[in-house]
Amino acid sequence: MTSTERTFLAYLDEMNIITILLPLTYHQGISSAFSVFNGFQYIPLKVIKKNQIDTMMKYVCQLTEEITFGKTYWIIDEHGGKTDLQIGAVIRTEIFDEKFYYDGQDLGVVCQSNQTRFKLWAPTATQVKIKLRPPNSTYSEMIKMIREDRGVWSYTVNKDLELYQYTFLILVNQEWSEAVDPYVKAVTANGEVGVVVKLDQTCLANTTNPPLESAVDAIIYETHVRDFTIHPNSGVKHKGLYLGAGEHNTKGKDGELTGLSYLKDLGITHLELLPFNDFAGVNELERHTAYNWGYNPIHFNVPEGSYSTDPSNPYSRIIELKQMIENIHQAGLKVIMDVVYNHVYIRENSSFEKIVPGYYFRHNEFGQPSNGTGVGNDIASERKMVRKFILDSVQYWLEEYQVDGFRFDLMGILDIDTMNEVKSKCENTRDGVLLLGEGWNLNTPLALEQKAIIRNQAKIPQIAQFNDHFRDNIKGSTFNLFDKGYCLGNDHYFEAAGEAITGSIGFNKKDTEIFKEPFQSVNYIECHDNHTMWDKITSCLPDTDDAIRMKYHRLATGIVILSQGIPFLHSGQEFFRTKYGEGNSYRSPDSINQLDWDRKSQYKENVNYIKELIQIRKILSCFRMRTTDEILSHTSSLQLPPPIIGYLYQNKNSDFHEVILLCNPLNKRVLLSIPEGDWYVFADHENVGISSNRLLKGGEISIEPICLMVLGKN
Repeated sequence: MTSTERTFLAYLDEMNIITILLPLTYHQGISSAFSVFNGFQYIPLKVIKKNQIDTMMKYVCQLTEEITFGKTYWIIDEHGGKTDLQIGAVIRTEIFDEKFYYDGQDLGVVCQSNQTRFKLWAPTATQVKIKLRPPNSTYSEMIKMIREDRGVWSYTVNKDLELYQYTFLILVNQEWSEAVDPYVKAVTANGEVGVVVKLDQTCLANTTNPPLESAVDAIIYETHVRDFTIHPNSGVKHKGLYLGAGEHNTKGKDGELTGLSYLKDLGITHLELLPFNDFAGVNELERHTAYNWGYNPIHFNVPEGSYSTDPSNPYSRIIELKQMIENIHQAGLKVIMDVVYNHVYIRENSSFEKIVPGYYFRHNEFGQPSNGTGVGNDIASERKMVRKFILDSVQYWLEEYQVDGFRFDLMGILDIDTMNEVKSKCENTRDGVLLLGEGWNLNTPLALEQKAIIRNQAKIPQIAQFNDHFRDNIKGSTFNLFDKGYCLGNDHYFEAAGEAITGSIGFNKKDTEIFKEPFQSVNYIECHDNHTMWDKITSCLPDTDDAIRMKYHRLATGIVILSQGIPFLHSGQEFFRTKYGEGNSYRSPDSINQLDWDRKSQYKENVNYIKELIQIRKILSCFRMRTTDEILSHTSSLQLPPPIIGYLYQNKNSDFHEVILLCNPLNKRVLLSIPEGDWYVFADHENVGISSNRLLKGGEISIEPICLMVLGKN
């Protein structure tokens, strides 16, 4: 029965409340009595409210007996009209969540030598079938599943079904839907159907790198699997693929390192990869015909097939992703996985919506799906089985693929309890898992105090957040291309830049505090989103020579590396990455998005400068202080003429007990005073290196235009 065939509509909106909608064309929408028929008896309903809404008369009725989910009920009115009782807003009630919460760790499919077990959570379904297709066959078999407790449907086939294709058929509200298993681990090309696999056949050696002592010891480098190696001169054999991202000792046309070995040499600690779970936007069988960043999630626990050598082989993407991660670990680096648990690609087509309609997504006060993400749907992470899915997925990637951290896209859509449970899950699985996210306050129907946003950072203290205040104060507004920040000489950002450099912990003014601790702040000036720093500088300074632009860029990147908190670099930032003015390249061609390895050769001098700044951060602990208390007790502001910024650090556990950081965003040399003594010059406008023997006498010194200086005294 479809909605067009029903004479009127009836919904179970609470466990004991049924809402009935009668069209005014049906007996003028008037009925004085309704009852529920359960197949054996008629149970009268009590009308407790009645009102007209547009062309419908709405009746709110009370049940006297509890509905049994998984069973079909009918609503009969006084005129003899009949309609099925549909599952309505009841699925978004707390009592429904409690009643059907399933804590088992066996959802999905498990294949062994003599049996294969399927389990699906579908509490509102009245029937569920498995659609099975043997390998290399066009014949499908239908198997009825058995309903168990907590809304779980199960069936065990006493046979090894490796490489069988499968989907679920679900009957909800008298309508059948076909869906891929939400917990699916392997799929056919383009994720059309699930595939039964044995993950123990994909196990690889696991290189374990020791955890960092603190998150502020991390230096994150963000890239995209395809961007990273697709350039013709990347020197990589498997360009644009998992295997390519994991190749060692690749070299460009200049004979110098590219790819993974280049990153190891650069000195970063974590490689953050844009989403590599299965996403829409690229035909896996014709991957060169389209491009996508990957923020269109389809299957959350399956690797994206367009990065594998053979998308049609369900094992290829699994094994090759594991090889990539292992090779990154062998290089001494860690992997951060960009995860998109805040939405799905298309709600109506998602497995979540087909299997339990209306449950997995938030709805506004009008009953319509909310859209805080801007892509048509918001995941309802506060619901128990949604939260469980996120937790199960995180644990799966940690254990099965050995990832070392997660970057939560649009984390502000998710709730605080979920994020804290993610943190606990990670801590219980492995030491040193790094968690960071976008804590933007988005318009989703979740109470403000429950949102995982920057404003609530005290409630999620162990999860770092992208510091948009740092970003916009240092470079200028991201959303106003022509706004110049502190590093472009705008002295209006002088005080804010000082706060950013000291960790956004309210160093100079307590009321400017953004974070409680420095390890909560991810400091950046560019990422995959929006214009690159080079493109912004080019727009802001159209009549300026490239040599001057490069100085501004170097100053901004240097501040990212030497500020308190966690530094975050966009791939190619160290060689002035450009996207040729494109501000949103999520589906632009490779010519826009590729990491240009020729540019690395062209700007080798700047690459080496950034490489040495990274070493300074690693060697001098004063640039990565662990706590707010440590920053406050070991940092002094130097009284310098604005907009020159200067800090004197007491540097622990080093031959250099005092360190000075100076920043000059002005396009002119400036005279200033520093404490007396002999100061080693570790960095200036041209040279950088912790082993410098160049000495500078304290007192009055000059700082070159548009540069930073690092000085040390032993």
